[in-house]
Amino acid sequence: MSILRESYLYHLWAVLCTVYYDSAVHRCLVRMGAWCNRQIDESRVLRVLCREGVAARAWEESILCRLLTGLINLPAWLLHKLYLVLRATFDDSVFSRLAFEMGHETAVAQSWLIMLLWVIPFSHWNNAYSMLGFAALLVLFYAGAMSRRDFRLDVKHIGFYPVVLFGAMFLAVLFSYEPSASFRFLLYHISAAMCVLVTVSAVRGTEDLKRLAAGGGVCVLVSSLYGVYQRIQGVEVNESYVDLEVNAGMPGRVESYFDNPNTFAEVLILLLPLVLALILCSKRGISRVTACGVFAVGVLALGMTYSRASWVGMACAMVVLVFLWKPKLIPAFAVLCVVMVPFLPDTIWHRVLTIFNPADTSTASRIPLYQAALEVIRTSPVSGAGLGTAAVQDYISDFNLYHAEAPFVHAHNFYLQVWIEAGLLGFLGFVGSMLWNIKKAARTVRHCAPSAARTITCAGAAALCGAMVCGLADYLWNYPRVMCIFWFVFALTIAGIKVCRRETEAA
Repeated sequence: MSILRESYLYHLWAVLCTVYYDSAVHRCLVRMGAWCNRQIDESRVLRVLCREGVAARAWEESILCRLLTGLINLPAWLLHKLYLVLRATFDDSVFSRLAFEMGHETAVAQSWLIMLLWVIPFSHWNNAYSMLGFAALLVLFYAGAMSRRDFRLDVKHIGFYPVVLFGAMFLAVLFSYEPSASFRFLLYHISAAMCVLVTVSAVRGTEDLKRLAAGGGVCVLVSSLYGVYQRIQGVEVNESYVDLEVNAGMPGRVESYFDNPNTFAEVLILLLPLVLALILCSKRGISRVTACGVFAVGVLALGMTYSRASWVGMACAMVVLVFLWKPKLIPAFAVLCVVMVPFLPDTIWHRVLTIFNPADTSTASRIPLYQAALEVIRTSPVSGAGLGTAAVQDYISDFNLYHAEAPFVHAHNFYLQVWIEAGLLGFLGFVGSMLWNIKKAARTVRHCAPSAARTITCAGAAALCGAMVCGLADYLWNYPRVMCIFWFVFALTIAGIKVCRRETEAA
């Protein structure tokens, strides 16, 4: 770092910063930022949007919450009773004490697990890995709960709407058009539920949040480096991914080891905001430089995917992150975005312009998919077709609801696909879960002092917003591993809210 501080580049940057802070542009942007802050604080519209609903407020004291808390923590309660009976035996055992200590550090174990799980190539991936991995973390947590009465799984902070959504998944199997096919997909949702439960319960403070965010950063680094390597080696243009007439001259789309460029891009929009949060909250210079490198490679790889929905989602995530982190920077951020437009590569700019081009077959092909999904909702609005893409595909095929040449894989819309799989209750639980978490994060960080936990919470909420926008044109749960990453970010945001509130109460 001393070499960097003595360099001409650093001195040039310091001079530019001094000139900027003394300029009229800076004073103008500060005034605009203050105006934005006042609008946020005084806006009646935002006050209504950010207000917590009756169901969410009543959840923590509800009978259902207490019942679920008791059932899920029943193994921990029984193990603790056993520990009290045989306390001398357990305390004298080196292996018992080791198991207890490992259980108390479940968040550390999870950070290592996600590093290992999310860098496995698609050709070697098995969806059972997620189930086994998070089940092992749950067992490890129970081991830690055996020696401590206060170390328990946290259902209270997970909230009402995610519980409704998870319950709807079971109902979607019972009322499925193909129950046997739906049951397999239920296992993927159980893996995601265990991910949420362990993440929210295991995180105790800021350091745990940073470790988990760093675990996601490793996935970004490894997958992005491999994506760049693919570009250097050359990627063959796949006609099923791009319309060659509208996108003439566009190179092949990078997919890294995720089998599909859209899937790779979805992983990046979920995890890149967490990497950016590490840049903003890192205290050591080497950590910040490393995070900057990971973020730069990740953004480069995201551009190489040529995934338009993910680009829009990432742009939305960045806007939300700035809005939550420091609203006064919104004008400066807007100016920066406008200035950067001329520097976009021609292929990316032309790809952006095809988003609303009806001549693009990729865009036009979504229309019959949406029509088929809407037909499923019309014929079976309450129960849907059944959990999982397999049941939906069979339902649509048997009732002849899809009329296009390409096979129906999924609805290419997050909201429609959740509805036709999990029914109306699942759709309401899904939308309610996302809005509840994002609103709660926004409300918490608004009244929290600057800290690493606050920054990571902003990043998690921003990533969810980006995913929701991307979901307007794609289905992010098509790959179960991406589903787990999605719910990991969801849970990390809840955990960040919990840590922020503890910091506020302690201050």
